[in-house]
Order: sequence, then C-alpha cells, then structure tokens
Amino acid sequence: MRAAVPTPICTVQILICAVAVAIVSGSPAFAQPPSPASEPVENSVNNASGRTEFGFGIFQQKCLSCHGKAQYERAPTPEALREMSPEHLYDVLSQGIMYPVIGKDLSERERRIVAESISGRLMGTAASGDAAQMPNHCAASSPLTNPTRYPSWNGWGADLGNSRFQPQSRAQLTLRDVPKLTLKWAFGFPDGSSAYGQPSIAAGRVFVGADTGYVYSLDAKTGCVYWSFEAKAGVRNAMTIAKPSGAGGSYAVFFGDMKANVYALDADSGRLLWVNHVEDNFTDRVTAAPAYYDGRLYVPISSWEEFRAADLTYGCCSSVGAVAALDATNGKTLWKTYVIPQKIAPTRLNSLGVQQFGPAGGSVWNTPTVDPGRHAIYVGTGDGTTYPAADTTDAVLALELNSGNILWYYRVHKNDSYLVGCAADSLTRTDNCPKVQGPDWDIPGSVILRQVGSRSLLIVGTKPGDVLALDPDKAGELVWRKNVSGGALAGDGPNYPAGVREGVQWGGAASEDTVYYGLSNGSAVALSLSSGNRVWFSPLDRDSNPKVNNSAAVTAIPGVLWVGGSNGRLYAVASKDGTELWSFDTAKVFDTVNKVRAKGGSISAPGATVAGGMVFVGSGYSVTSGEPGNVLLAFGPK
Repeated sequence: MRAAVPTPICTVQILICAVAVAIVSGSPAFAQPPSPASEPVENSVNNASGRTEFGFGIFQQKCLSCHGKAQYERAPTPEALREMSPEHLYDVLSQGIMYPVIGKDLSERERRIVAESISGRLMGTAASGDAAQMPNHCAASSPLTNPTRYPSWNGWGADLGNSRFQPQSRAQLTLRDVPKLTLKWAFGFPDGSSAYGQPSIAAGRVFVGADTGYVYSLDAKTGCVYWSFEAKAGVRNAMTIAKPSGAGGSYAVFFGDMKANVYALDADSGRLLWVNHVEDNFTDRVTAAPAYYDGRLYVPISSWEEFRAADLTYGCCSSVGAVAALDATNGKTLWKTYVIPQKIAPTRLNSLGVQQFGPAGGSVWNTPTVDPGRHAIYVGTGDGTTYPAADTTDAVLALELNSGNILWYYRVHKNDSYLVGCAADSLTRTDNCPKVQGPDWDIPGSVILRQVGSRSLLIVGTKPGDVLALDPDKAGELVWRKNVSGGALAGDGPNYPAGVREGVQWGGAASEDTVYYGLSNGSAVALSLSSGNRVWFSPLDRDSNPKVNNSAAVTAIPGVLWVGGSNGRLYAVASKDGTELWSFDTAKVFDTVNKVRAKGGSISAPGATVAGGMVFVGSGYSVTSGEPGNVLLAFGPK
C-alpha cells in the first residue's frame, strides 16, 4: 500500500477536487443533483466549464479556510466529511450550524451538489433506490444455480480472455432473429441516477450497478427485482459471479466502487459477505470489473488524480495504478502490484513552495485478462501524471498469477505525461504541469487474448486508433501494428496531431479470426487477427452533426456485432461486412417495470450483453460525451 502524501494541503486537495473531476471520471459525487421523485435526468452532466462554480469551487473557495486546518479543531477534516451522508451535510448547510456561515449564501441546488460531492453519493437514494420500495418484486426467489449450466454473460468480457464474443450456445440468438428484436422491458434507476454499470447475466438473473452505489438483482425475462444492495459509493463496473471454494455452497457477486472498496455479496440474497478497501489514496477507485480465476479475484485500481493536480496548492502526484489479488472467499489481499515499480518520493518545490512527488500515474481502467496456460494476467495502463512518464505507463503489463511480479511489459506510447488543464496554450497551465504535456492516450479497454492458428495473440486498442498484436510467448514482442482512425500518426513524441482521439476507447470483440472495434469518430472497423489488415470499415454515424462517438465496448455473437453510440443509438451490424441489420434509439423516455420514469442517453463505455436469446444494455453513460440517462433495457425477438 502506498500512503497518501503526508501534508495537509495534499490530503485536502485530493479530496476536494472530486467535484471538478466529476464529468470525466464518473463518480456519483459529480452526478446531476437528484430530480423530484420519478423524474429522469434531463440535462448533460459533462459540461465541465459550466459546473466549476459548484461543488469543488464552493468547497475550495469558502470551506477550506477552516476544514482541514489544524488550528480549527472543531471543524471536521475533509476525510471525516467524506464519511458523512449527503442528507446530513445538506441539513447542516440548510438549517444547521453552517447555514449562517455559508449555507445562506448558496442556492438549494448548490447546497445539494456540495453535499453530494463531498459524501460521494446522491441524496435521496438511500430510500428510493432500495428494492424494498419498488412495486415489481419477483414472486419467488429460488437459489442461484450453477451459472455455467445456463446461458450467461459473466463480468466484463464474457470469458477469461475478454473476447466479448458470445458463442451461439450461450447467445441463443441468431442472425435471423436480430431484425425481429423488440423491447421486452425497461428498468429505471431511481432518483435520476445514471446507468453506469454493464449488466451481467447468470442463471436467468441480471446483476447491475448504478452511480448511486446501488447494485440490483433482476429477473432476466421480466425485469422484476430480487434484491438490492447499497455500496459505499457509485458502482461503474460489471458484476463478476463465481463460487469460491469454502463459501458454503453459495455463489457470490463481486464488484468494486468509486472509493476503492471491493465487495462480495451472496448472489441469492444480496447479503454482504465481505468488503476490502484495497487502496488508501483518496483519488483511487475501482472502475473496471474484477476478474475471477481459481479462487482469486484480480482487481484493477485506477485514479482521478490527474484532473486537478495542476493546481499549485496541490502536491502532485501520489497515486499509482495497481492490480490487487484477493482471496475470493474472505477478501484478504494476497498481493498488490503497482504499475510503476519505483516508490513515490519528493521531487521538487513548485512556485508556491508546495512539495511535488513522483513518479506517478498509470491507472488501470480495464478488467485484467487471465491466461491460465502461461500463468499470467494482462492489463493495459494509463498515462503518467508526472514527468517523465514511467516506462510502464501507456503499456501492456504481464503479471504472474501467484505473486503479481511483472513478467514483461510492452510500451505502446512514449512521453505521455498528462494533467488536465496543462496544454501549452491553456490559461490554467501552471508549473505543476509536466515539462512536456502528453496527449492522454492510455489503454482504456481490456486486452483481448485469442488463439490464432498455432499461436496466441494479445490484441490491444488505443485512443488514437493504433491496434496492436503482441506475442505472449515472446515477452510481448510486436507482431503487427495498424492504425484504424483514418489519419496518420506523427509518431511517439511530443508533436502529436492536435485533437487526435478517433480510435478505440473501451474495447472491442474478437471472433476466431477477426477483431471488431467501434471508433470515436462514429464508425466501426474489422481487422484480420492474423495480419491486422482491414476487413471492412462501416461509417455508421461518422458524418453526423453533432459528432457521434462509438467508443462503447463492442459485443459479438456469430454473425452479428452490437455497437453503441454517444447519441444513444444501439446498432446491430453484420460481422461479415459491417452492414446495418437493426438499430434502436435509446435516448428517449420509457415506461419501466419498477414505475420509475426513466430516460435513456448515451451508450459510451459499457457495451451490450447477450445471453439466453436476449440483449441487455444500459443507456445513459455520459462521462466522456453525450447525454445522461437512467435506464436498463432488455430486448428479445417478437
């Protein structure tokens, strides 16, 4: 475990910068304030410039003079405030001790946003988000049987190799069925929360999380609700279902939250089995689904530190991406490996005399890929937050399963030291900024492991559109590298083309011979796994105005791909040539089985999941682009 930088300014700033980061990171602290009961979210939450007056700005400008200062013993520290409920903080600002100090000068909406920002959850969700308050309870709840005996989509990538390819035996949906798909049911996430989690399907149940911190178990055929569980913060990742040895015969649901907590719940009842806080830095979180294998849970750890670290009052930077291995039976940490092997150390004083630190960065935004044959797991890493960026940032890392030791790494992009607001022409650039500001390219999506003929390949997609194949038997040696964005790259260095983000965000899907990606430029593409050569290119929404982002993870079954867009449209296209087979506009209001008025929005990160003849998709992920929404949709043939 790496401790946070031991200075009051660092601790305070790490905490309070949460609100400014909201739009990019997806924490519930930054979601739209709750609408009246049963009302959907109507406005976008990802306009950073329009929200800086709220949350972060208010707390920084009007609260830090007391909170977190040693001389004000009665003023709770930011750490203490973070553990309080949003309702309590709102009451203190509205009618309690802080009303005459600051609350009277804030609007009702501003008080709500400050309360939600500091606590890390939305107001009102403790009651309304509970399944006990919903009218669509399932009539009976039988024990969850072995998911492997039923069509399922377990976790992020549907298999250990994160192929996101569902074979016919589990999909139970054919090419001929696709044009007949109709909406079977819709489930609304209460209080204007957002559909952040990707649904997992196991033994006829749907398991899904929301940014309110609630996790739900639903019936796959009808959408009736079995149970709910309220985590300590928002849940952005997919659920992983497994039966650890020694767990008393019960299946467990595993996931992480936005405060770096990892949970195991009883899959039948939603009862908490254990929880483990896997990292102490206030900026750390678990955004991607854990991977389960052989009694162990492999947990990716990411961070939002880069989003306000340019502030001169902040001691940049102390968060390093990591992977933790937990005993799935009891949650005990078995090992934790940081992306950057060097320990955090003081580096220099900035112009305000605030101590700076490094090396840092390398968030792991993706679900680990498990390779039992080579006794390894593979992850993609993010950019560095300090200069120079460490060699293991923007890289693919191979870790040994039992020890977590780094077996090898392949660096995809060099010189990517990045902090928000540090562009050369930015008015917010400070001397906290990296000497050379990188392009923020990362490897956000999971690495895909596929057998291609006599060899195995690791397939990697990147933001600027580079797709790579690496050889895991030769320490990640490059087999091929192709760019699919439609524009040439300037190479690895400081002179990147401005604004080049037309590639891969949250991942693709791979059949036995082809890999498929949705692209940030509104198109989709297919490449040969053996050569990397383009098989087809489909424009989809490439020429739309406003520009559509097809960055959601692609899902595949034999003959069909599902591609989601920031405009809320879900496409089914033919995997042989990219032609459109079916589409559905999810960005509208729906009647829901739980009587919550819900509206769809963008499909920009989690993709669709397919199992048992049905297609499931959450609509409303708008952290990076598009519109928020609060609905889970289920489709099946007429």
